[in-house]
Amino acid sequence: MTTHSSATPTVSATTHAEPPVRFRDLLVSEWIKTRSPRSTQWVLALTTLFVIGSAAVAAMAEIDGLRSMSAATRADQGFLVFVAFPATGYLTLMLVAGSLGALTVVSEYGSGLIRTTTVAVPARGAVVLAKAVVTAALWTAVGLVVSTGCLLVSQAILNGQRAGVPPTHPGVLRALVASALLPPVCALIGLGLGALIRNSATTMVTSAFTLLMLPSIFSTNTRWSAAVNHAMPAMAWRRLIRKWTPDPHALAHSATVPGSWAVYVLWPLIAVVLAVVVVRHRDV
Repeated sequence: MTTHSSATPTVSATTHAEPPVRFRDLLVSEWIKTRSPRSTQWVLALTTLFVIGSAAVAAMAEIDGLRSMSAATRADQGFLVFVAFPATGYLTLMLVAGSLGALTVVSEYGSGLIRTTTVAVPARGAVVLAKAVVTAALWTAVGLVVSTGCLLVSQAILNGQRAGVPPTHPGVLRALVASALLPPVCALIGLGLGALIRNSATTMVTSAFTLLMLPSIFSTNTRWSAAVNHAMPAMAWRRLIRKWTPDPHALAHSATVPGSWAVYVLWPLIAVVLAVVVVRHRDV
């Protein structure tokens, strides 16, 4: 008897696993999300023009005062550095940066896109870090363009009265760098608040209150209140763009340049760390 054994071929199913998402891919994805809305491009352009325009207006307003100054006062040009970075323009820039920084997180929660993002990338902390890197890079570029434009425009106007401040003048470089870094600091603070609150309206109000209104609550008449005041980003920026020597006999607790730089570092660092921790431990 001949036994015919039919051999059934074994079919091995090859599973093609998706490659892990690299951090570079997250950066590209977040950059596409950031630059895609035309409204964002318009807001950035209009804000840049407004801040530079406010510097031009401040410089022109200073011309009348320069004509009435004595030669000795005009020789001390340190105060003219402040003219290049007017508070009106930069407070507006802080508000816009904080709001758009918050929207990088809040908009995804509002639209439900965050669910798709977390399914594609389970590592939520990496997503937040990618948002923070893109936000910081974008606003650093914007801050550099705005600050350089403000300095060039204001000094071009003041040069007509022979009162321009050269870039090598003490304090100019520090003021330029501090003004360029203020927008990314505020944007990252807004990002952190957006991750914590997740509601558009509440986040915008909280961001505006924290960045613009909170410093005015704390006076500089007592040491503890002045310390809180100087720990605010807006106050740190004001200290860094001004060239003055603190009065050791003054009652108010004077801000220091190293302390102001520390404010620039600690606020965005704490905001990003809190955002990563909250996103990791809270449901979508």
